[in-house]
Amino acid sequence: MNIAQLFQVKTIKAKEKVKTLGEWLLNGELPIDELLAYAEMQSAIDKATCIEAVELATKKMPNIAGEMVLAYMTKSLKDDEPRVKWESAKVIGNIAKLFPAKLKQAISNLLPNAENNGTVVRWATAYALAEIIKLKTRKEKVEERLRSCLNK
Repeated sequence: MNIAQLFQVKTIKAKEKVKTLGEWLLNGELPIDELLAYAEMQSAIDKATCIEAVELATKKMPNIAGEMVLAYMTKSLKDDEPRVKWESAKVIGNIAKLFPAKLKQAISNLLPNAENNGTVVRWATAYALAEIIKLKTRKEKVEERLRSCLNK
């Protein structure tokens, strides 16, 4: 079974699709860039399911994500679909430690989501920002940006 076939089976629930895709990512059956290329061509709901699978996999094994994943998730933070935003934020939180010097754009895209109307978007954003703040190499700069945002 491939990605397209998995999404065509309507009897498989979204959570099961996430689990299956996550397992494929973790055991190397599915390259992460292939999943994200597929996600980009899908509806917002299926795109979010793909990103949630990346979140599941990066929670267990962050090092499967390269810079392309960081760039994709950073861009996805600006998506209109709330679930895409919150799953992307969670992925960034999972992989931030791999890219401590390359988080400037991610931070810029996360900060507006901290004021989003959706509780889950705000929570996931808070998680990602907290993981970034934990990075000693970036701590002062992130805190300064957060303070300046709060003072607006």
